[in-house]
Amino acid sequence: MAAAALLCVARLLCPPSGLPGTCRAQTRHTHQRASLLSFWELIPMRAEPLRKKKKVDPKKDQAAKDRLKKRIRKLEKASQELIPIEDFITPLRLLDKSRQRSQVELSLEESERRALLLKKWSLYKQQEHEMERDTIRTMVEAQQEALQELKLESPELYTEAIKRDYSLFPFEKEGPYYTPPIYNYQPPEGRYNDITKVYTQVELKR
Repeated sequence: MAAAALLCVARLLCPPSGLPGTCRAQTRHTHQRASLLSFWELIPMRAEPLRKKKKVDPKKDQAAKDRLKKRIRKLEKASQELIPIEDFITPLRLLDKSRQRSQVELSLEESERRALLLKKWSLYKQQEHEMERDTIRTMVEAQQEALQELKLESPELYTEAIKRDYSLFPFEKEGPYYTPPIYNYQPPEGRYNDITKVYTQVELKR
């Protein structure tokens, strides 16, 4: 029974007049199945066709190289002109040795006095700095303590107290001068002539 059933299935799938080893399912062609000959048409053509090399005249190529070499030699010979800086040029009239101020030779007592005075001044400034630092630290600690007590008493007043005071700025302060200022000194005002030299960069012609 099993052999007969298998023979019936084989006759239904394979036609009697077909070639041996071929089946009906293998010879059917639908829109969902492509033949083996059309398999190579399904591969995407990702390669780009080769471009034809342009024929370059060797004489023109050599002439272009010669022009480039000539331009490079021209740039190497003509160095770039730099703009002079007047601040680094000392006038000749200031190089006269007769105008040099002779150095004052201090005595041993005067040198010792100045060195001792400098040490005393350094010690004084150090003590002044330490006193200011301690005073500021004490004031900041007292301020923080007062703000904490104010926060416990009235949060509204604490919020107003920690706001930034914009009236403190701009803040201006003058430091110590090397020499004391002259009392009632009026600086001269008037016109002046601007003698600043203007230079222009000269570009090389190519």
